[in-house]
Amino acid sequence: MRAVAVLEIGLEAAKCRHCAVRDSALFAGLHEADFRHIHRPIQDVALTAQHTLYRLGERGEMLFTLRSGIIKLLQYLPDGNQRIVRLLKRGDILGMEILVGQPYQHDAIALSDCGLCAIPAPVIEQLGERQPRLYRDLMARWQQKLAEADTWLTEFTTGTARERIARLLLRLTCPDSDQALPLFGREDLGAMIGLTTETVSRTIAELRRQGVLRDCSANTQGCDQAMLRRIADGEE
Repeated sequence: MRAVAVLEIGLEAAKCRHCAVRDSALFAGLHEADFRHIHRPIQDVALTAQHTLYRLGERGEMLFTLRSGIIKLLQYLPDGNQRIVRLLKRGDILGMEILVGQPYQHDAIALSDCGLCAIPAPVIEQLGERQPRLYRDLMARWQQKLAEADTWLTEFTTGTARERIARLLLRLTCPDSDQALPLFGREDLGAMIGLTTETVSRTIAELRRQGVLRDCSANTQGCDQAMLRRIADGEE
C-alpha cells in the first residue's frame, strides 16, 4: 500500500542548498557551483506512516535521503515472516543498490510520517564524474550500512529478551532528549529483534511496572536511560 506525495523541485529553488539536514545528507560535500550541474529534478517526497516507499525486487532509478521520520527496511524469512533488518533516521540514505544495477533489496516502509528527497541515479552518476568526493562519501555510507547490519546481528539477536528489548529502546531514544522515545507496534518491535509479539508485550509491561518506561503520549514513552543501559549490559 502506498501513500506517497511527490513534488518535483528545481535546484534553483535553493532547497538543497539550505536543507536542514544538508550537513548529514548526501550532498553535504558539494559546493555552490556543483548544483549547476544537476539537470534532472530532485523530488520532494512525503510518506505517511505505515505506507510503502518501494518493494523488495522492484527496479527503480531513485535513491533517497531521509530528511525526517523513521523508515524500516524489511526482508522475509522462508516461512513468510518478516524481519526488520535496519531502521533509518534523519540524514540516512536508502536505495543505493540501484547505483550498481540491482533491484531494491528490501521493502521500505514508514514507521512515522516521513519527508524524503528522491534523487535520480543519473544525477549521482553525473556528479560523481565531476566530483569524486561524492562517490567517496557514497562508499563510506555503504560501509556504514554494513557496519549497521553487523550491529543488528550482534545486538538484537543475542541475549535475553529483556536485554534485547533494552538495547532496541536505547537505539530508538531521541538523541536530543533523555526522556522521549517512539514506541512502535509490538509486531514491529518483535520483527526488529526476532521475538514474538507476546514476549515483547510481556517485557514492555514489566518495564512499565518497574518504572523504566512511562507513558508520555499515545505512541511515545518516557524512559530511564541509565536503567535501560544496565539491563542492556546484563547488569540488572
